[in-house]
Amino acid sequence: MAEFGEDGRLPPLHLGGSAVPSDEAAAAGKTHCEVSILNGDCGISDNMVGSPGASQAGVETANTSVGPADAKHEIPRRSSIIKDGSRQRKERKKTVSFSSMPTEKKISSASDCINAMVDGSELKKVRSNSRIYHRYFLLDADMQSLRWEPSKKESEKAKIDVKSIKEVRTGKNTDTFRTNGTYDQISEDCAFSVIFGENYESLDLVANTADVANIWVTGLRYLISYGKHTLNMIESSQNNMRSSWLGELFDEADRNNSKQITICAAVQLVKKLNPGLKNVKIELKFKELHKAKDKPGSDVTKDEFIEVFHDLCTRPEIYFLFVQFSSNKEFLDTKDLMIFLEAEQGMAQVSEDISLEVIQKYEPSKEGQLKGWLSLDGFTNYVMSPECHIFDPEHKTVCQDMNQPLSHYYINASHNTYLIEDQFRGPSDVTGYIRALKMGCRSVELDVWDGPDNEPVIYTGHTMTSQIVFRSVIDVINKYSFVASEFPLMLCLENHCSLKQQRVMFQHLKKILGDKIILDPPKPEDCYLPSPSELKGKILLKGKKLSTNCTASEGEVTDEDEGAEMSQRMSIESAEQQTIALKKFQLSKDLSDLVTLCKSVEFRDFATSFQSQKHWELCSFNEVFASRHASDFPGDFVNYNKKFLARVYPSPMRIDSSNMNPQDFWKCGCQIVAMNYQTPGLMMDLNIGWFRQNGNCGYVLRPAIMREQVSYFSANTKDSVPGVSPQLLHIKIISGQNFPKPKGSGAKGDVVDPYVYVEIHGIPADCAEQRTKTVNQNGDNPLFDESFEFQINLPELAMVRFVVLDDDYIGDEFIGQYTIPFECLQPGFRHIPLQSLTGEVLPHTLLFVHVAITNRRGGGKPHKRGLSVRKAKRSREYASMRVLLIKAADDVFKTAILPLREATDLRENMQNAIVSFKELCGLSAVANLKQCILALSPRLAGPDIAPLLLFNLADQYPELEPQGLLPEVLKKVVTTYEMVIQTSRALLETYEGIYDRILQTQKAAMEFHENLHDLATKEGLKGRKLHKAVESFTWNITILKGQADLLKHAKSEVQENLKQIHYAVLTCNLSKGGAAGGSTGSESRGRRSLDAIAEKATVEEELTGEDN
Repeated sequence: MAEFGEDGRLPPLHLGGSAVPSDEAAAAGKTHCEVSILNGDCGISDNMVGSPGASQAGVETANTSVGPADAKHEIPRRSSIIKDGSRQRKERKKTVSFSSMPTEKKISSASDCINAMVDGSELKKVRSNSRIYHRYFLLDADMQSLRWEPSKKESEKAKIDVKSIKEVRTGKNTDTFRTNGTYDQISEDCAFSVIFGENYESLDLVANTADVANIWVTGLRYLISYGKHTLNMIESSQNNMRSSWLGELFDEADRNNSKQITICAAVQLVKKLNPGLKNVKIELKFKELHKAKDKPGSDVTKDEFIEVFHDLCTRPEIYFLFVQFSSNKEFLDTKDLMIFLEAEQGMAQVSEDISLEVIQKYEPSKEGQLKGWLSLDGFTNYVMSPECHIFDPEHKTVCQDMNQPLSHYYINASHNTYLIEDQFRGPSDVTGYIRALKMGCRSVELDVWDGPDNEPVIYTGHTMTSQIVFRSVIDVINKYSFVASEFPLMLCLENHCSLKQQRVMFQHLKKILGDKIILDPPKPEDCYLPSPSELKGKILLKGKKLSTNCTASEGEVTDEDEGAEMSQRMSIESAEQQTIALKKFQLSKDLSDLVTLCKSVEFRDFATSFQSQKHWELCSFNEVFASRHASDFPGDFVNYNKKFLARVYPSPMRIDSSNMNPQDFWKCGCQIVAMNYQTPGLMMDLNIGWFRQNGNCGYVLRPAIMREQVSYFSANTKDSVPGVSPQLLHIKIISGQNFPKPKGSGAKGDVVDPYVYVEIHGIPADCAEQRTKTVNQNGDNPLFDESFEFQINLPELAMVRFVVLDDDYIGDEFIGQYTIPFECLQPGFRHIPLQSLTGEVLPHTLLFVHVAITNRRGGGKPHKRGLSVRKAKRSREYASMRVLLIKAADDVFKTAILPLREATDLRENMQNAIVSFKELCGLSAVANLKQCILALSPRLAGPDIAPLLLFNLADQYPELEPQGLLPEVLKKVVTTYEMVIQTSRALLETYEGIYDRILQTQKAAMEFHENLHDLATKEGLKGRKLHKAVESFTWNITILKGQADLLKHAKSEVQENLKQIHYAVLTCNLSKGGAAGGSTGSESRGRRSLDAIAEKATVEEELTGEDN
């Protein structure tokens, strides 16, 4: 047993060469560090070690109130991010710091945590009566008691025995926190609770920063695991897997066996192990170490090498996560890793063999590989690997139904593809086409004019842009058209050539592209365009076409001239689209015949289009015209795009080739939103990110509510979408790695003061943004640890963008960004590879985040989600049917009122029961049932270690059976769990009948669809009342479809919950009849019982077979 110092405190403890000094270092002048992180850095600053009067970040100093978590003031909205400026935010003042880099003691081992706890911290003690008490907490030097002062209690009573502590919970997950009046103002990341005593009392605390909370949580958990043997464990861990692995690497580098290597070799060795580190920083660390030891010379010994590696390459936030899942706090065995992968990362059905494969792949030490142990370095390798990328790998290949009509997809489109700079004076080049096609673009533009030597050329007419030969462009298109995607490519021809050069154009197209051009005319019996699958490898020409009764070799058509429009608008800014006179020109019949499925026509109004437009005819809108229609007729625009293709191109006023926001038109269903690929920035980030979600093939299936023939959706909705369940997105920004200095920035030298914006882009109801605080003077490993929550009302149309900026008094500068569709997010702890302004991946530049999605129904990945959540109790809301004033139809819709109420009750009862169970397990809303059982497992042990409760897995619904007399707290567990099973059983057993009744009502109502206008006329409805009746009919059908889908997804959710309970019970050896270490019999029985939770074929397939 280690001896204590004269002052009763622990001497400096070493793990891998890193020491935490005692009072001498604490007394030295240190700069306060404002960094706050999840599970993370633990630089201890003045307010941690012996400074009761330090400023409070987590809670204000007033005893009766708690301040906003970490002073989360709202930030002024930036117009470049969100256009809607209706919600104003409070100004966050910027400051310029001229202080030196903050010095801090880095917490990255158990000994660091124990020393910090012995030194003590000021924490806030929270009581249920909304009062907050400021107390100084410390661990006794003998590590047997946790004490606090001052206190009205006697000194012997103002303490908790470590051996009486049952568990340590993170977050605000006790009744005391939940009932506290200041719950919403307490930072989730700074709060933790110590559960102690036979009655499971709670000591609820809030730290000044999240890193301080993490120190106490980790240290207390270590003490619970090892008790009085803690010091022995810390000492024995000095010769751990890391030391032996690094020792072997050092010996390989020490070829002369001189027990030391040159500083240059040592720097390169560390750099090889952690490529993101700068050589200068590594070398400086070695020199600082030598100076501290007054060591002459520059050669590095093995111990020095290990110490520097430990100091530079240990990420505290990953260390705390590692300790959280390690049963012995030193490494993860296969079972520990299995629990982490299943419960936290959302992987389904992970076996110990899969865990072993991960260990073999990422564990660097030979000892760990042989014994099946994952060290901290192996765990770090894994969470930084592509397997823990935030982007779901399922979406890296084509994963959507590609057999829908072409009008049901968003199509990746380029505007003025030939330009590589601005669209008024910039150069034209074939590389514009190569770049766009390689990026998955499926619609490119060719603005063709007469050229010299009878060779047509491409450029923007009426401007000073340079010219490129038409033939060379067609050659490039032929070569690269299907490199990135096999799905159809659209060539948007703006033909301004004479008949003579049109014949040359025709010859080049036929000779070079040949059979790739689709020449089959549209089938008269079809109502929709063919699907992308039917048109694989084909090229569609979009352009003007002569009428079918034209027999001559040429004919007259109206000209499409965006260049002329731009030229006019530069002198008449206020002109509307319709005021520009359209010229006529002669079109060759040969060229006309190449246009089959994408005939360009002029748009007049929606009524005319609904009446007379053919499905193979396509209208182009400039963005101003399209924006006005999206604002004035949002419902009509969505309905128009269900059948017809709409192309939107940038306003002619964008002479600098800036980009419009594609989301403004995607929300209306516009399929082809043409972007200036040569101009990087937010809008291109959105476009590139959006089309990643389907294997980057250039086609993305639009949301079902925007495709179905009868559905109600308004593009400008600022509320929830009928029939779509909102999702809650929970994001923690934990830390960053290796942020570069912004290009062209030199005002602050090499100093970076980063902060992170999280932006949500989608329908107006979803647009939001939040930002972290600034981490001063740390671009290498800034620690943020801030949590945000967003409600997503239409998940299928939402995107998340992470932006890192350098906080500068003069103007914040861009560091990196990453944009991802909501549907592609992977839950759990994830790394995000940041990209530069122009889209290149920044080497070794990462964000580390935690993602959870709750109330997620859909996407086909329920096993990845935290599923049911309700933030607060509220009155139950039922879906309502609107009255049409058409008696026959209203009578049919009335038959759905009761089944809709029953469906809502089934879902809500099940969800509320699960929320109650999560709370009783001490977990937050983002947890899943597997995590609940894992958290519950340690509490079920009786006095003889045998569990007091076991699960009977013999039935489809696992029963919780007492194995003796239960304490009160476990009786509550049984009661709450039984309610989960009871409500789940009710939903599964009554699902089919209710689902069938809803769909039958929907089917009966749809019989009125064709004759709705006639029925309304008979009832005397006209004008606005007729329009309202049609809208109400569409609303009701949408509600019926949506509620049926919600019930179907609730059924899937219950089935997934039951599976999670089964697997967690087997993992924790809590099945009845099982033994420690697991029982083959119980496991096979449990696995067999999972087969009972199978989908049953119902009439739903028959009734919902038509997606269109």
